[in-house]
Amino acid sequence: MRLIHISDLHLGFRQYQRQTPTGINQREADVAAAFKRAIDKIISIAPEIVLIAGDVFHTVRPTNTAIVHAFSQFSRLRQELPDSIVVIIAGNHDSPRASETGCILRLFSPLGIHVVHGEAERLTFPDRDLSILAVPDALRGDHPVLEPDSAFTHNILVIHCEITGMLAATAAAPERTVVEVSPEEIGPARWNYVALGHYHVYRQLAPNMYYAGSMEYTSPNVWGELGEERAVKLPGKGMIEYDLATNKRKFHFLPSSRPIIDLPSISARGMSSADVDAAIQAGVERVSGGIDDKVIRQVVRDVPRHIARELDHKALRDLKRRALHYHLDTRRPEIIRAVASGGPGRRPSLADTVRDHLQRRVMTSDIDRERLVTLGLDYLREAEALEAAVPFNSVGTTE
Repeated sequence: MRLIHISDLHLGFRQYQRQTPTGINQREADVAAAFKRAIDKIISIAPEIVLIAGDVFHTVRPTNTAIVHAFSQFSRLRQELPDSIVVIIAGNHDSPRASETGCILRLFSPLGIHVVHGEAERLTFPDRDLSILAVPDALRGDHPVLEPDSAFTHNILVIHCEITGMLAATAAAPERTVVEVSPEEIGPARWNYVALGHYHVYRQLAPNMYYAGSMEYTSPNVWGELGEERAVKLPGKGMIEYDLATNKRKFHFLPSSRPIIDLPSISARGMSSADVDAAIQAGVERVSGGIDDKVIRQVVRDVPRHIARELDHKALRDLKRRALHYHLDTRRPEIIRAVASGGPGRRPSLADTVRDHLQRRVMTSDIDRERLVTLGLDYLREAEALEAAVPFNSVGTTE
């Protein structure tokens, strides 16, 4: 008996203020296309079980476009695989915080999909000797005892949570909180399979316990995701196929809707503004197929304030026009204090402080965090440029 495990679809996710010819946010359309490709792949594999481990939508109240797309794709899945068991649990993005607010996922129950939200539910299928314990994110602090059902040969746990102490620092997204569960509470050895949702990078935590990762790059820390994937030589996003009889696992890679590229960082120490401009252009030119319609970040370290002001901003505006999103992340030189309380160490620049504050600030999930950080740093640079332009001869100076 084979299962497919996917998670964190985040349908309705919006970013970068670019639209398709039909007026839909381009990244929202990218995420929708990724989900359609996932459904195509599931239908081609034809598993007996399909598990969706939470965060079907990016917000509790998604757009009509996202709802219609999700309904049509889940309908297609049920029509093509009528004998497959399909289970959806609510994630932290799907779960309303007000008790009087209904969960949008209930919309899919009439399709024959087992939707679990609000409370944990044990689903049993005697004809397949199968029990599935489905635990949505909404259960805060009082989740049920995670025990398999001894009356059944096959026991599966599907849960949207963070496994305490087992995720990378980049996974600790400063957004909506999520249930934390310890490895000891789960006890993966007691289950045939444990399907986890919430973490956006595919990861194995036990021989039979996995995060499937997200379908697209939709977290507040996309660049952290890319770094984790590079570290373990992971090609990107995808889904897990697992055979309960043989315990064999296969990761099915699903290409993203568009390239997300983090260019090698540039050290600008000792460079003139013209040198930095040339290094930026050289980095861009190394992108296979060009940067057009792609999501690009270029980090430039050790950039003094006066060099940042003198960069070729017309050329930078052209890069931003060509790419779906081009983010130039300039960072000031590190300042080392030789004598101070606490001993030597790094004193963060004002830009570092602003960036860190905006990246950690708790905010609603509909705010584009990366755009907010970019705008904050742009405003800071403008203020510094105005400050530099004012002659230092006002009242109170020594001149």
